[in-house]
Amino acid sequence: MSGTRHNPDKPLAGWRVLVPRGGPWGDQVAANLRSRGALPVVAPMINFAPTDDAPALETALAKLAAGEFDWMTVTSATTVDVLSSHRAVVAPGTRIAAVGETTAAALVAAGYHVDIVPSEDNSAKGLLEDWEAATHGVIPLRVLTLRSEIAKPLLTEGLRRIGHEVESVVAYRTVGVPVSDRVVADVKAGRVHAVLVTSGSVAQQVQEQLGPIPETTLIACIGPRTAKDAAAIGLRVDVIADERSAESLIEALVRLAPRDL
Repeated sequence: MSGTRHNPDKPLAGWRVLVPRGGPWGDQVAANLRSRGALPVVAPMINFAPTDDAPALETALAKLAAGEFDWMTVTSATTVDVLSSHRAVVAPGTRIAAVGETTAAALVAAGYHVDIVPSEDNSAKGLLEDWEAATHGVIPLRVLTLRSEIAKPLLTEGLRRIGHEVESVVAYRTVGVPVSDRVVADVKAGRVHAVLVTSGSVAQQVQEQLGPIPETTLIACIGPRTAKDAAAIGLRVDVIADERSAESLIEALVRLAPRDL
């Protein structure tokens, strides 16, 4: 891929960047990329389907409404969509922990409250580090952890290790979405300058549908966990965002913009 002349006002001028998720998140990221001069290619590669164990989820949500949990943990904005679709009620005495500011914002937008967001590390590990201070060391607490089918139960296991009573329930399944032949052809021909990778499940779809990615195309991961998952399935990682946010992911590309690709 030939070099791109650096423009401080539009540092990503001329860059075609694949955005692997649609919806409000994808729209916002595309808008942010355009403001930096990039040409976003929005090609959703994952979608979400109902859990295979709907009765378990419905039972857990009934207990949530009845006040049988001291805390609920929510690790993604998709889980918030599930709560909303089920018209889930959180009892007044139940507190909510959100992993990440995106998840917290989604909870508030959906009419729920948020009591903890990790102060620095927006991950299960970060939440566990802040947990004791937020709960004043009270053990055991009754905790509902909602997760995707493929998510590693790091938070559940961590809370149980501390001594809490944890009920872990799958809220949704992640499924792959085929991208268009045009997108596949553009990536393989090197006409896409960068691919954003926002989760392990996205990494898997990128590798399966688009791999092998040309060496001239940058692969940018949203965080170290995603980068580790990508590497584990053989997907090359060129840059990792400093923070687990879309803004930081775009900034990682901007930092590389002045150099020849």
